[in-house]
Amino acid sequence: MVTVVQPSTGLRVALGIGLRAWRTLRRYPVIPALIVIVLVVCAIFAPWLAQHDPRLGNIFDSDRPPTWQATSPVSGKASKPEYILGTDPLGRDILSRIIWGARYSLAIAGTVLFFGAVGGSLLGMVAGYFRGALDEVIMRTVDLTLGVPFILVALASVVVFGASFELVISLLVAYSWSGYARAVRAETLRIRVTDYVSSARITGASAFRILSRHVLPGIVNTVLVLASLQVGQLILTEAALSFLGVGIPKPSPAWGSMVAEGRDYISTSYWMSLFPGLAIFLVVFAMNFLGDWLRDRFDPRLRQL
Repeated sequence: MVTVVQPSTGLRVALGIGLRAWRTLRRYPVIPALIVIVLVVCAIFAPWLAQHDPRLGNIFDSDRPPTWQATSPVSGKASKPEYILGTDPLGRDILSRIIWGARYSLAIAGTVLFFGAVGGSLLGMVAGYFRGALDEVIMRTVDLTLGVPFILVALASVVVFGASFELVISLLVAYSWSGYARAVRAETLRIRVTDYVSSARITGASAFRILSRHVLPGIVNTVLVLASLQVGQLILTEAALSFLGVGIPKPSPAWGSMVAEGRDYISTSYWMSLFPGLAIFLVVFAMNFLGDWLRDRFDPRLRQL
């Protein structure tokens, strides 16, 4: 006689909760959303979350290791509880600089997304709806923008104008609008030949009314997905510019410049580059994951059943 052992009630409840949690994690981007929420909270409440000034340091506390490491292999200095992630060669707190760096990254990404998405979408709608010479001028400008190396233009601009926060935003806006223009133009070309747009044109509706009432609602999902995917790319590009020394000027705590400052100490004081690089990786990963989820959610051709 075979005896079947039934799981206890507590075990069944735990298995049920675990199964529901797993389904939720697979269906919704919970972890990426939490990472983005942490980024936003750090950016907004940086003055209250950071325990130290991100630009000033104490030379006597330079090269302090993280709290879980007893001493630094180079300086021999012991870790301190107030420096959770350690300090850099100037004695500045790594954690405080990462928290303040989130504010710079979010400010750049938000500003560039707004101007790039709005400007590129408007130009794409105009090019796709009116066609003709206007379409040709706009799309050839897009091709020219995509054909010029961004890093080369950034390096030349810094030599001429000097590195500044405003210059980084201007360069990113100048290069970010072209992707929106091309994608929105393709959607507008599809929408302009639909029956409801043709009916509106026959009834005498103006071009502005057609674009605002019929074309714009049809491209919102496309713009939303593009914007979510571009956030990670913008943060990565800004970090690359700061790493090369043509981004946000020092001593502002940009993540890219923090990685660059710690590259000479990577073999001994790994925390100077590791944690800023990890912050870049997590944010870019989260935004790309959210962008893919939004694309699957809003695109009927890719929507998961």
